[in-house]
Amino acid sequence: MSKKLEIPYEVADGITLATLQDHLEYLEQELKDHVENGKWMHPEDVLKSRGEYIPALKVLVKFFGGDYE
Repeated sequence: MSKKLEIPYEVADGITLATLQDHLEYLEQELKDHVENGKWMHPEDVLKSRGEYIPALKVLVKFFGGDYE
């Protein structure tokens, strides 16, 4: 017999928000290090982070009630 794990929605949303914020901060720092310090990044990663990933994560962070600024 398997047991089902249930957690409150607020807890699940909190975990999701923390994960999204953490990854957003990571991508922003990685891009900042590339631009300001010349740290190597694959050109495709630069484009994807700037044009897709960071903007999308900002939308999701806001959706889950977080602040990204």
